[in-house]
Amino acid sequence: MSSRDGEREDYDAWMAQVPGAITSERNWGFYAYRKALYLYDLCWDDCTELTRHPLGRPVANQLIRSAGSISANIEEGDGRGWGKDRLYFLRVALGSARESKGWYYRAKALITPDTLAQRLSLLGEIIALLVTELNRRRAQ
Repeated sequence: MSSRDGEREDYDAWMAQVPGAITSERNWGFYAYRKALYLYDLCWDDCTELTRHPLGRPVANQLIRSAGSISANIEEGDGRGWGKDRLYFLRVALGSARESKGWYYRAKALITPDTLAQRLSLLGEIIALLVTELNRRRAQ
C-alpha cells in the first residue's frame, strides 16, 4: 500500500466519525472545508507532540491558530451568504492556509519528514481548492 493509499484510508475513517451536526451544514459540501477540518484534527495531534519540547510550544500555538482559522473563516463566510463577504472570508482562509504551511515548515525539527511532507501536501491541496473557488466566484 502506498503512502497516498494510507492517507486516503485515514481521511475516509476520519470522515466516518464526523458528527451529523457538522455534516448537515451547507459548508460541508465544499471539499476545501472538509479537508481543512481534517487538517485541524491532524494538527491537533501534531501540536500535542510539538508542545513536549519547550521550543515547540510557541510554534504549536501559532500553528493551531492558523490551521483552525482556515475552516473557521470558511464557516463565517458561508454564514454571511454568497457575495463579497464570502469572498473576503475565503481570502482570509487562503491566507491562513499559507500561514499554516509556513508554521509546519518551522516545526520541521520536531516532526518527522513524512509528517511534514503529508501536511504540506494537504495544505497545498487546500490552497488549490480555495484559489479555484475564489477564481470561480470572481468570474461570476
